[in-house]
Amino acid sequence: MTQQEVRWTADQVLALAPDSASRTAGSELGTAGRWSGAGRSDEGTVWGLCEGGGSTPYRTVVDVADASGPAYHCSCPGRESPCEHALGLLLLWSGGDGAVPRGEAPEWAGRWIAGRRARTGRTPAADAPGPGGPQAARRRAERRAERVTAGAVELERRLADLLRGGLAAAEQSGHGRWEETAARMVDAQAPGLAARVRELGAFAGTGPGGPVRLLEECALLHLLCRGWLRRERLPEGLAATVRSRVGLTASPDGPAIRDHWLVLAQYDTADSRLTTRRAWLYGTGSGRTALLLSYGAAGRAPELTLPVGLALDAELTAYPGAGRPRAALGERFAPAAPTDVRPPGTTTSRAAARYGEALRDDPWLESVPVTLDRVVPAPDGDGWQLADADEDAALPLTPAARSRPGLWRLVALSGGAPVRVFGECGHQGFTPLAAWPEGPGEAVPLC
Repeated sequence: MTQQEVRWTADQVLALAPDSASRTAGSELGTAGRWSGAGRSDEGTVWGLCEGGGSTPYRTVVDVADASGPAYHCSCPGRESPCEHALGLLLLWSGGDGAVPRGEAPEWAGRWIAGRRARTGRTPAADAPGPGGPQAARRRAERRAERVTAGAVELERRLADLLRGGLAAAEQSGHGRWEETAARMVDAQAPGLAARVRELGAFAGTGPGGPVRLLEECALLHLLCRGWLRRERLPEGLAATVRSRVGLTASPDGPAIRDHWLVLAQYDTADSRLTTRRAWLYGTGSGRTALLLSYGAAGRAPELTLPVGLALDAELTAYPGAGRPRAALGERFAPAAPTDVRPPGTTTSRAAARYGEALRDDPWLESVPVTLDRVVPAPDGDGWQLADADEDAALPLTPAARSRPGLWRLVALSGGAPVRVFGECGHQGFTPLAAWPEGPGEAVPLC
């Protein structure tokens, strides 16, 4: 595999941004409609012409193969490095959808890259698996860890100030305070901390239960900051979970597991920066449940699409982290095919207990994957619940699940009879994602 064929993820690209404004602007430029003449070479060069404010497009070229780290050149007047055009070009390239085809570099791009390599005396690092070589990656990781530490210390101070001032005052300050704090965490390259800070703003002013939820989430955020600051003292599994929760990317490091993986569910969530696709798989031989994540920049749909209800003969490799189900999809050995296998089910009370047990390994866990057996969807006052057909217990559906069309597909599939339901069980309740009838029948997607 050539250096150019080892593509970066959108997270790796956006981590290079010098500030949040460049990150946002670069995300908006990561679409094919803004570029012309884009291309790449086997030697590790990416180039393209980006439309600008005038009649002449900006010439952008990035050398991704230098062992000292990526280098950028753009004809725009911006002073940031990398500029928004370089970030947008790298996001376009990382998408891997053919928008940046292999070809011969234009004269202006070839002149710059030849001159740079002549000045530095460096050649492409063919064995480098990411942005630059191993030493450059290690230096970037150390610099990022320092920035995340500074952000965690600052966030600790802000949480202390929040509690000293009282939660009532926090509710009156509006969302601006939380957005400003979240932006500071983005600048510290800790997107996980930024996301949790934004959630604090959603709890403020939400009624009688708002202060309680706000205090609970502040405590979890404080715990995450302390976990990061003392990560060297944690067991490796928990330390890996903390690194993931603050937003540091990791590579899959577990042994590859070949199995027939039943695709249980697939759904997308989106924000202003990324579209995240989640796919849940169940190993029909290993009995393992795994989560695949894929990303699309700036509203672009992720490439990975898996057929719900079919099984893949493929290898999966787990990511580090105590009790975390995330994995990477490896080699596929055959096309997806139908299967009669269903994941084994459990009771609603056991599902709730399973979530409680998982919190010991990951206190910030929102939910766990669970398959419920012989449950009946039933109204419960203003909401809905899944009631056990064989015991006096039930799980409430989450507010998000109650507003989805999938709820009515589940009700129609059940018709008052027990069904088997796969979904996510957490502190807000159960979110159904797929279901099977009591007798023979295919999986019905609910998301």
